[in-house]
Amino acid sequence: MPDAQRTATHSQTYVVDAENFSFDTIEHENGQAVVIQFPLDDPRYHAGDVLLVLSGTDIHFHGMIGRMADGRAIATDRRGSLLPATVQ
Repeated sequence: MPDAQRTATHSQTYVVDAENFSFDTIEHENGQAVVIQFPLDDPRYHAGDVLLVLSGTDIHFHGMIGRMADGRAIATDRRGSLLPATVQ
């Protein structure tokens, strides 16, 4: 039987609209934000969940939430981020 502390049974997806999404760029490549920090103070979400930023049906960011603390989360999308690397 797997150890419940080390085996995730499921992950959730936190979906936001790109137009209303506020974030800080931590790392960028070719003008696109690949590691971001954003406000997330919802106890339903945890590290290991997924952040999905949409503009209509277009995916602008799809990455795993790696860290959460003090109402902020960090997520990474090194393969296909379309979020502009800006300081907001």
